[in-house]
Amino acid sequence: MKATFLVGNRIELLRNGGEYFPALLTAIDGARHEVHLESYIFADDEVGRAVAAALAAAARRGVATRVMVDGFGAPDFMTRLGPGLIAQGVDVMVYRPEVARLRLRRHRLRRLHRKLAVIDRRLAFVGGINIIDDIDRPDQAAPRFDYAVAIEGPLVAPVHAAVRHLWQLLRWAGFRRRPPRTSWPLPASGPCGSVEAGFVVRDNLRHRRDIEEAYLDAIGAARSEIVLANAYFLPGRRFRRALTDAVARGVRVNVLLQGRVEYLLQHYATQALYGSLLGAGVRIFEYRPSFLHAKVAVIDDDWATVGSSNIDPFSLLLAREANVIVRDAGFAGQLRRSLAQAIADDSSEVRAEEFRGRSVFRRAASWLAYTAVRLAVGLAGYGGQRDYRA
Repeated sequence: MKATFLVGNRIELLRNGGEYFPALLTAIDGARHEVHLESYIFADDEVGRAVAAALAAAARRGVATRVMVDGFGAPDFMTRLGPGLIAQGVDVMVYRPEVARLRLRRHRLRRLHRKLAVIDRRLAFVGGINIIDDIDRPDQAAPRFDYAVAIEGPLVAPVHAAVRHLWQLLRWAGFRRRPPRTSWPLPASGPCGSVEAGFVVRDNLRHRRDIEEAYLDAIGAARSEIVLANAYFLPGRRFRRALTDAVARGVRVNVLLQGRVEYLLQHYATQALYGSLLGAGVRIFEYRPSFLHAKVAVIDDDWATVGSSNIDPFSLLLAREANVIVRDAGFAGQLRRSLAQAIADDSSEVRAEEFRGRSVFRRAASWLAYTAVRLAVGLAGYGGQRDYRA
């Protein structure tokens, strides 16, 4: 299903938690009617406790406050922050609670990976930033590199509809009966800017391929440049072919990826594809100062996306994801400049000749990791793993 683009929005780019969390906390503190927040991770750290305190304060002053977290991404939420929130009047739900983390179950990889917040149906946040400190590991010297957007205008309505739909769906699934109709009385936001943008989700029903197709359409129409930044980059054959076809017709393709090892499997699986991409003329850069968690892209001068979806089978075939697609030269230019600075100042380029000189052991580890990812996707019960053959 194609994204529906709406005009009249104001969209602010937020880089890292340093810009995102103050904006989110200010919005929650100013809420008068309703706050709805979804996050894959909701950590019991300084940031998590600050957000939890703001949510609890909103609930105490009569704001309808709803929080949904993922059972795998936030396994300790219901034994740490959750009970205190519930005691203060916050409605809390966990998406697919993890009963036994070591047990292999078919649907275990189908997670709630999106990061959304909607306040009073007038302001929405969409992006890749979890509720967790930007620096949460001893081996981090710099904040995690990530993005989100703050949205005002007509695009808030479909974001609100998405969080409302999932909340009602999980309520029905949890109680095994249709819940009472919840009142959502606030009017939709009117035009308040000039930006044209669409909101696109991925789920396992009507929107299985929506985010991937949005990328493929934009890549297929690219005329001059494609810049992708992705934490976990493991594209299927269609996506890889789209990138290499773009290079063949003269489009510059730059991909900014994780340079540090955060998760071994994804890190080495991604490198299994370096050879074919480099050989086709795709330029690959690895971000070094900290962990790159961004899921963004800029294509030509007026197309950009910011969201939660990685370009890998876990995001594109299994998880619930959400991205904003912006068709605006000013926004695209701002994101492109931010990515260009990260590439120039904080990244190193992977050269084809250097990659070919890597040890047999490293190459074998990459292909073993790539095979493991394909097997995991197959065990999750989704036939789309055929697209992930090399």
